[in-house]
Amino acid sequence: MNYSQTLQYLYSQLPAYHRVGQPALKPGLGNIIKLCEALQNPQTDFKSIHIAGTNGKGSVSHLLASVFMEAGYKVGLYTSPHLKDFRERIRVNGKKISKNYVVNFVQKHKELFLEVKPSFFEMTVAMAFSYFKDKKIQVGIIETGLGGRLDSTNIILPELSIITNISYDHVHLLGNTLEKIASEKAGIIKPDVPVVIGEISDKSVRKVFEKSAKANKAELIIASQKTFRHYSSPLLGQYQQKNIATVIASIPPLIKQGFKIDKQSLKKGIRNVIINTGLRGRWEILSKNPYMICDVAHNAAGISYVVKQLKRTPHKKLHFVLGLVNDKDITEILRILPSKNTLYYFTQAQISRALNANELKSAANRAGLTGNSYSSVKKAVNAAKRNYHKGDLIFIGGSFFIVAEAL
Repeated sequence: MNYSQTLQYLYSQLPAYHRVGQPALKPGLGNIIKLCEALQNPQTDFKSIHIAGTNGKGSVSHLLASVFMEAGYKVGLYTSPHLKDFRERIRVNGKKISKNYVVNFVQKHKELFLEVKPSFFEMTVAMAFSYFKDKKIQVGIIETGLGGRLDSTNIILPELSIITNISYDHVHLLGNTLEKIASEKAGIIKPDVPVVIGEISDKSVRKVFEKSAKANKAELIIASQKTFRHYSSPLLGQYQQKNIATVIASIPPLIKQGFKIDKQSLKKGIRNVIINTGLRGRWEILSKNPYMICDVAHNAAGISYVVKQLKRTPHKKLHFVLGLVNDKDITEILRILPSKNTLYYFTQAQISRALNANELKSAANRAGLTGNSYSSVKKAVNAAKRNYHKGDLIFIGGSFFIVAEAL
């Protein structure tokens, strides 16, 4: 099998949550434990940092990886989902896993997959750990997929746990209160392992983290309670300041754990994150004429930051290319989106989880948003470009997959 056939095989044999949603989930750690045992537990061969949270965990993962690279470490980075190529999920010092490794790993362990029947995500996590072991990395930055407690990545024993923030997302899986969601994310807190919380907006969430940290004798550090110097960053989203603060708060406990990271490496790591790790899709300016920006924010909390920044970005008219997935509560998202001086281009990504563009248009019209529906992201973006006049702004977002197709 070549690389594209291997990917076809993975998607057909192992359902992927990012494509089909809930049916692809296999709750519990049983499968990943079996897979990793068969691979001689590669996750025990390197030090790691574990990152969960509703929003910002991808950015924090990339920022930390970049800081470690600047400090001279060989760094593995595992994130999901990918934007353009499956290999973005698994990187060493910013370089994507090779196509050959993906093909050989699948060929070699086909029998194991038939026996264990893992999900796509479980298989990907096992591949990442195996690759990191083979590449002899010194530290792995591991981002959770969904939640934390039952996430496949939760078989690592990290040097530090990080939870960026808690807001409503995947409520059908993680619970319909902030407290329940926080409990799932707090599942990554381990005995005697310090934990950094990016920000806490709710007293009940604070209690969950305090209780879990106390039970695990884990030092609890809350980044939003500290004051930080401003570091220059190529990440233009104003919400990134919170992610950067979370990374800065992580450095003292990491130094305590024996890592050597100086101020210079921290500064350069933040400044060079895009060059070092290939991070994309975060308030990314795609072109100046037409002025076109995309962002992967995909839940009410994330999109509310985007809306605030859109208000602060000078423009005459806003052309908003919008697509969502069908397992979100879209009412709250539609409620916070701008209606004044905004024309919408409702669309859908080419995945079965996508919310139908016409259904989205109907719901959006009821919420007072106007625009037309388009059967593909490409058609929606082209229509926005046709309607664009100098001084306008085109924004593309609503889901990771809309941005992926726009890129």
